[in-house]
Amino acid sequence: MFVVIIALAVLGTGGYRYYAWVNNTAGAADPFDEVGIDLHKMMPGFVQDWGCSQLKSHFGDKTLPPYGCQSETDPAQWP
Repeated sequence: MFVVIIALAVLGTGGYRYYAWVNNTAGAADPFDEVGIDLHKMMPGFVQDWGCSQLKSHFGDKTLPPYGCQSETDPAQWP
């Protein structure tokens, strides 16, 4: 039971941290947070797509896309 509680706590913390990164709740000037990018790489494809669209809505006209959210043809562009 203890292991299950610890696993849920870790998953909950990681999920909250990812959600906070893609929604920019901290008011960051850019999306280049290493922890957020690492969490983004571990998410399933549909969550990554949602995360990239959220990041684009917050940072699309201000900066380059972070790793994992670049266009396949031009890494300097949002998809």
